[in-house]
Amino acid sequence: MEPVTWNGAILAYIIQSTMAHEKTVFPTPSDLELQVGFIVYKAGGAITPHRHVPITRTINRTCEVLVVKKGRCEVDIFNDDQQLIATRELRTGDVVILVGGGHGFRMQEDTVLLEIKQGPYLGLGEKEFLQ
Repeated sequence: MEPVTWNGAILAYIIQSTMAHEKTVFPTPSDLELQVGFIVYKAGGAITPHRHVPITRTINRTCEVLVVKKGRCEVDIFNDDQQLIATRELRTGDVVILVGGGHGFRMQEDTVLLEIKQGPYLGLGEKEFLQ
């Protein structure tokens, strides 16, 4: 996993599809508004049936996880001052976790992205478009 940072702050994590996981790990910090992890079980393992009880949480920013289901694209990652910090190519199976700054995408092939973020989506008013 590659963290993309600027001035000590993490803007994104890039997880390539080739990354192997031998044990359970959560790459995102425990205090981040969105937790992303790899849960590893041996054959025959199980998750005890459960549900999550209602909890009131305060969310100060929208984090996003995008999984490239098909295709190839480039993600541009910006800092809070709208400066381009990094560009990374993403291919089928790759994941980007966007936790700060801004971002944009350019499709290099026909691409399908699976997006996961906190909801509900409130419309374009929750976005600030970069120049």
